[in-house]
Amino acid sequence: MTRVLDVVRAMIAPLTRTRAFRRFGPRLMPRLERVFAVVTGGGVPLSGLLVPSLVLHTTGARSGEPRDAALMYTPDGKGRAIVAGTNFAGGRHPAWTSNLLAHPDAEITVHGRRMPVRASLIPDDERDAAWARIERQWPGYRSYERASGRTVRLFRLQPVRG
Repeated sequence: MTRVLDVVRAMIAPLTRTRAFRRFGPRLMPRLERVFAVVTGGGVPLSGLLVPSLVLHTTGARSGEPRDAALMYTPDGKGRAIVAGTNFAGGRHPAWTSNLLAHPDAEITVHGRRMPVRASLIPDDERDAAWARIERQWPGYRSYERASGRTVRLFRLQPVRG
């Protein structure tokens, strides 16, 4: 099954780097994720069909209100995850990254299981290794950073044992 997913990812990944996807993806994907969540009972994000995915539960940086974002993640050993604030190669950082900077204690839902995590910004000297790990999972993903004209925020999510 892993071999099949690798082939499918290799076929779909170039499509996600097109101008059309970057233009329509930010509006279309969240809507599709919401519909898929209703259909599946919220157990699996739509993106979870192709890549490991989670729902990040944060506290709004300015509002203090609860916020959710469906994200692709890359496993980073010992239960940790790496998430990248690519924002479909947009020129601005996604709001969830500001939320994590302001409130690093958050929660994630993976495979229907909710758990607490602590987020930390990946330091500059570890960025290339983190991107290499991400791109083994989703080829060419770093092109979003290049196209955005900004340094994408990469976070490591560390499980917090209660």
